[in-house]
Amino acid sequence: MKPPPFEYAVAESLEHAIGLVETDEDAKFIAGGQSLIPLLSLRFASPTLLVDISRIAELRTVQNLDGTLTIGALTRHADIEHSPVVRDAVPLLSSAASWVAHPQIRNRGTFGGAVAHADSAAEFPAVLLATEATVVTLSREGERRIAGVDFFGSHFQTALKHGELVVAVEVPAANELTRWGFSEFARRTGDYAIGGAAVSATVDMQGRCTSVRAGLIAAGPGPTLAEGLEAELVGRHVDESAVQTAVALAANLLAPEANVHGSKEYRRAVVAESLRRALLQAFDLAGADIERRSA
Repeated sequence: MKPPPFEYAVAESLEHAIGLVETDEDAKFIAGGQSLIPLLSLRFASPTLLVDISRIAELRTVQNLDGTLTIGALTRHADIEHSPVVRDAVPLLSSAASWVAHPQIRNRGTFGGAVAHADSAAEFPAVLLATEATVVTLSREGERRIAGVDFFGSHFQTALKHGELVVAVEVPAANELTRWGFSEFARRTGDYAIGGAAVSATVDMQGRCTSVRAGLIAAGPGPTLAEGLEAELVGRHVDESAVQTAVALAANLLAPEANVHGSKEYRRAVVAESLRRALLQAFDLAGADIERRSA
């Protein structure tokens, strides 16, 4: 299908971009276009104006300062996948990036675009939920800093207002007490996930769990945070039995939607198994070396 007609403008600065969008209530920002262009072609989106922000160099940065990894909105998926700065600061994010679609998509798609798109089957939103990341936005009203758990809504909905642009994401950097795991199921490499999980945890010097969070992939109408894990895992040396109990509790609270990939029950089982594997990886338990690309 062909997209509906629209006007196109290239922004030369952040101020220029925000000004252009303000003039049209149906305007949208575009950078890599790997999410928006398919929606246009299917006519799921019909903006009257596309404002291209891909030339705004200040949005293409990756830096780790004072324990916070800051990633500019125009950073490509491939840059996140291969950046030694990202790998050292937030290895969970680096690992998840390798699961995003295909290399061609990763070479064009932008981090900010994926965050703003807020696909429940995408990897980055799950990681942001797991790591307690903050989304930084800019509009005529100034800068906003929105916790990931407050940013993502239901069915591609976010806390973004019209004329507001994602400019960066801030992620707390890992340290020697941080543990992480990632697991995802897809029918073929590069396909949309049927289910998945990103886990970030911390332990004390004795190896007891002090915190644990899991962002779930394709577990509901929007990016989903697993519930019930802390009650079962925090304050103890995590073993396989504890993981099984925590996963069962979290899975009972899930309501994934049935689709062409399977029933609610099947998809809940896939997400639960992904969560189990990610937790095993995070706490370095038996079975942690299970091939993560199986479907």
